[in-house]
Amino acid sequence: MIDGGRLRGAAGRRMVEFDSMALQPSSPVVQPSVVPRHVAIIMDGNGRWAAQRGLPRTEGHRRGADAVQRAVEACGEMGVDFLTLYAFSSENWKRPPAEVEALMFLLDRFLRNKLDEMLKKNVRFQAIGRLTDLPASCQESLQRAIERTAGNTGLTLILALSYGGREEIVDGVKSVVRDVQDGRLDPAMITPEVFSQHLYTRHWPDPDLLIRTSGELRLSNFLLWQLSYAEFWVTPKLWPDFNKSDLEEACAAFAQRERRFGGV
Repeated sequence: MIDGGRLRGAAGRRMVEFDSMALQPSSPVVQPSVVPRHVAIIMDGNGRWAAQRGLPRTEGHRRGADAVQRAVEACGEMGVDFLTLYAFSSENWKRPPAEVEALMFLLDRFLRNKLDEMLKKNVRFQAIGRLTDLPASCQESLQRAIERTAGNTGLTLILALSYGGREEIVDGVKSVVRDVQDGRLDPAMITPEVFSQHLYTRHWPDPDLLIRTSGELRLSNFLLWQLSYAEFWVTPKLWPDFNKSDLEEACAAFAQRERRFGGV
């Protein structure tokens, strides 16, 4: 059913900004020509959001799922083609068992409850990570979501689950080694482009914009290869409070960046 890297289915300014405009009531206008094609988000701050309100961490995760829905809808409305969400890292398995169980329950419920809505909104589901580590019920829900939305042509929503950037690179190296040993690949022909075809994300373009909530300034082992030339935008907002106006602000900031890709 599941292939370790992904589920089978249809195939001047500082780079990091804290922008006070997030507090303004009006949202910046983003021209369609400069909307990022691929947005990746590190959804951080659920636990802190709950702690600030005297609530259990699980309530923060539940409210975080609501923010996911808002982000998906906003990306679809703005014309973003791909949205990758860092939903559960390979390191998150170290959390208390009760919290991990709650997160898996919320994932399964989100996939089941939101599937019909995603179908109506023309959203296509995909997932990356060491997915066989997930509970069987989550694997089945992911498989169902991917299969039922395979024909959709709108936003592609990619959930990074049991995902780690270093682990992905290691798995990619193993894949390259297998191809070399089996005579399918000449070592002299290995290039960054060839190696990219051995990663979980081989079917999609690299992210143009990385958004991180909660104000943290680190990648946390997320898409280490793919984010080489992404623009970063960080907000002190915690993930459950993230909304469409925040996404619009991030995209407006992206539109002002001059992307040289190492050139002049």
